[in-house]
Amino acid sequence: MKTLTALSESVMDLDLRTPDPETEQENPHTGVANDVHADGSRIGSQFDENRLDHFIEKDGQRFAGTHLIIDLWDASRLDELGHVEESLRRATEAAGATLLNIDLHYFTPNGGVSGVAVLAESHISIHTWPECGYAAIDIFMCGDAEPSRAISVLETSFTPGSIEVGEHRRGVLG
Repeated sequence: MKTLTALSESVMDLDLRTPDPETEQENPHTGVANDVHADGSRIGSQFDENRLDHFIEKDGQRFAGTHLIIDLWDASRLDELGHVEESLRRATEAAGATLLNIDLHYFTPNGGVSGVAVLAESHISIHTWPECGYAAIDIFMCGDAEPSRAISVLETSFTPGSIEVGEHRRGVLG
């Protein structure tokens, strides 16, 4: 019953009102009415200087972060759990990100590795198919981190015959 009480109190604290079109604008990205912080700054404003969301401004766009989709082909050491972990650590450091946790799983009988480095700035995930020499890696980072700097670390670590990199900006606001 204690959990139910805490949950109901949390729900009661939510602001579920419909914005008054005369006085408030609804944020088109969240559907939440723009309100005011205790210091008077606007909550929900896309360009609020007091926001702590670590959005990036680059090339005239404001966005949540950069997502790199990386395919390594004819790569090596994809079945070495310790090597994969160390590679994720070095890639995180090279990108200037903050490592919070690494969680990896080793698959048998093929020796594939799947896992994620959880970062304060988001994540790096990896899935390997050593029997094919293939690895699928996603790097998503926000804030001041530079995910493209991790690519050279991955190339050095896994010596792929070829690498394909796609880049996507997530959460583009303008």
